[in-house]
Amino acid sequence: MKKNKQWSGWSPTGQQAQQHYLVAPRRLAGGGDLRHVTEYLRASGWKDKSKADGPVVFDSPDKSVRIGYDPYTQPGGWTISGKQTNAQESWHATLGRQVPVEIVAGVTDALARPRSAHAPNVWAPLEARGWETERGQHFTARSPDGDAVVRFHQSAPGQPHWWAGARNEHGQVWEAMFTPSTPAHLVQAFSTALADPQPVMRPLGHVPPSQKIRTTSVSVLPSQLSAWQQARITAARAATWASNTFATNKARPQGPGARPFARAGRMR
Repeated sequence: MKKNKQWSGWSPTGQQAQQHYLVAPRRLAGGGDLRHVTEYLRASGWKDKSKADGPVVFDSPDKSVRIGYDPYTQPGGWTISGKQTNAQESWHATLGRQVPVEIVAGVTDALARPRSAHAPNVWAPLEARGWETERGQHFTARSPDGDAVVRFHQSAPGQPHWWAGARNEHGQVWEAMFTPSTPAHLVQAFSTALADPQPVMRPLGHVPPSQKIRTTSVSVLPSQLSAWQQARITAARAATWASNTFATNKARPQGPGARPFARAGRMR
């Protein structure tokens, strides 16, 4: 892939292009910028409970889910916990600090959006990208290059859990774990983001040293980066507004003779 020379022609006065790299496969790109996750949550109405110089903490609007990132402890990384409700058991997920934020966002974005009516299938996104599945003591999906695994792990004491991991020539890079009570659509969102073949962008100096990755050098303007980030935030706000509007209209009492909500938009 060649540099897009047109980019430098868009430069406003005083702006200077910065060197970045497109990294593939994304699972080996390194952790990335936390704001990719946190700014989407903020725009979706989640409450920032973080303390200065402390771990990142966000609570869902209904306080049923907490997302945290702690770089100060070992092994550190992301924790996502859901409280028990009438319709859902409590659940917990951990994702290592080197899980790329674009893959973490697969889960956290899904938490900020309404759940799909379709039955989730964790394995379908992986199989669609050529991952091989096998049934044994555990149900396992393995990436075509053999360097990443998703497994429904049946441990000896009878404590099953979802487990995923990626490695390069230096060894294990990261792992992620979801308790079996984790809503399946969230695990599917993780597997979808994990299998996505699109590369992710990392700035100069933030590309992991590995022969297992492919990099393409690109020059990017600060205004472009800002515009891409703002587009993601705008999408989060729009989705949140649409969801809140739908919930409000659905809950609004219908007067005598009122047409059903589903028909409200029909013209006669």
